[in-house]
Amino acid sequence: MTARRNIEFKARLVDFAGARQIAQELAKSRMGVEQQTDTYFVVPRGRLKLREIAGGGAWLIAYERADSPELRNSDYRLIAVSDPAELKAALAETLGVRVIVDKRREIFLHHNVRIHLDQVAGLGEFLEFEAVLGPGDSDSSGHAQVAGLRDAFQSALGEPMATSYSHLLLGKLLVDARRGAGYAPTGDARVDPLAR
Repeated sequence: MTARRNIEFKARLVDFAGARQIAQELAKSRMGVEQQTDTYFVVPRGRLKLREIAGGGAWLIAYERADSPELRNSDYRLIAVSDPAELKAALAETLGVRVIVDKRREIFLHHNVRIHLDQVAGLGEFLEFEAVLGPGDSDSSGHAQVAGLRDAFQSALGEPMATSYSHLLLGKLLVDARRGAGYAPTGDARVDPLAR
């Protein structure tokens, strides 16, 4: 099976309530709220994470995406996991855990674009768009959809984000460690200090 593709954009939010109001006005449906825990593993290429949803399922997600504040392509594979605790233990022992990201995600759907309002532990509030491309969809159509939504949400947006939450959190952890703050997103995470 070939990898799937999304067109994505992420930015900090300066007005969470305003972004939520815009999402409610534009979206075709509200898909609910998820409490997500993403465990990132140390890999030589791309990114590999185990996503666990409180009260829901779990998925292993392998993906490659350029670090850029602009709209970007994300190629990924999504594998349903029936025993996330055992898989997490096995991957942690063999690969090592890079970092763990905890977030509350409210999800809206605008056609084939997922609108994520994220509150990320230790980082703050963000907006993310994911245009999910089907077999007949072009990259250009996904870029146009996300660009249009970015313009619609402009009043609520802050700085565009070039990197993933994992990279942002790793940077914060390293700064806090140097300052002696001792912040960690979970008590059992082994953070790779060389991760970028």
